[in-house]
Amino acid sequence: MEVIRPADIQEAAAALAENPGAVPLAGGTDLMVEVNFGHIRPSAVITLRRVEEIQELSRRRIGAGVTFRDLETGDHRALAQLARTIGSPQIRAAGTIGGNIGTASPAGDSLPFLAGLDARIELRSAARGARLVPWDEFFIGVKQTSKRPDELITAVLLPEDLPDRQEFAKIGQRSAMVISIVAACVFRWRGGRTRVALGSVGPTPIRCRRAEDMISNERNPGESALDEFARIVSEEVRPITDHRGTEDYRRHSSGVLARRLLERCLAS
Repeated sequence: MEVIRPADIQEAAAALAENPGAVPLAGGTDLMVEVNFGHIRPSAVITLRRVEEIQELSRRRIGAGVTFRDLETGDHRALAQLARTIGSPQIRAAGTIGGNIGTASPAGDSLPFLAGLDARIELRSAARGARLVPWDEFFIGVKQTSKRPDELITAVLLPEDLPDRQEFAKIGQRSAMVISIVAACVFRWRGGRTRVALGSVGPTPIRCRRAEDMISNERNPGESALDEFARIVSEEVRPITDHRGTEDYRRHSSGVLARRLLERCLAS
């Protein structure tokens, strides 16, 4: 297996264009599992650790090479919360948000955060330069994205109007190093506008837009409004039954979890 070590993003994009069978490698926490199980056999890997452009981190731009360890202490409360739940300290020190996005697993913990904020994914190729893809056009199926074979994921871009309150939580079969059965992010602005996004309850991240519309009209939601919010969230998700949980459990848990996160936002 050939190892290609570009020094910057232009070299990385050029290397991918010149080596169609190559696979980009940052932390490798997902890729090396696939290699070790024999699911993929790349002819070459393009290591991205030296590419400084994808390691930049600011409030509205998160480089694809930023690790979850770095995100644990970042500006975004929900992103920091989810980063702390990912794997072990060793995994968080290596794993990157770009890898989580590129894998596009339904259980990817960063994906509900991106969906709830209407994030855009920045991609770059040697032939076409950079382009921005809205999250709901990027994630198109289970471990499927609209990224083209010659493109690298370079960053996540967040909107200017960021929420005043944000919360993340997930449900799993144990309390540490857990793959989520249900994961959720809830965002609330001072005027009442609310966003809710969930993972592990559909082939891609799900925005519960009917629930958002309903609760955004409630400046001070009472018990009946919170119950209705939870009910609608449960209706909007599209879970399946697998070895981690049943469809019914995931549906019920989605509403319960979203309500609890909304209550946290309201109390803060």
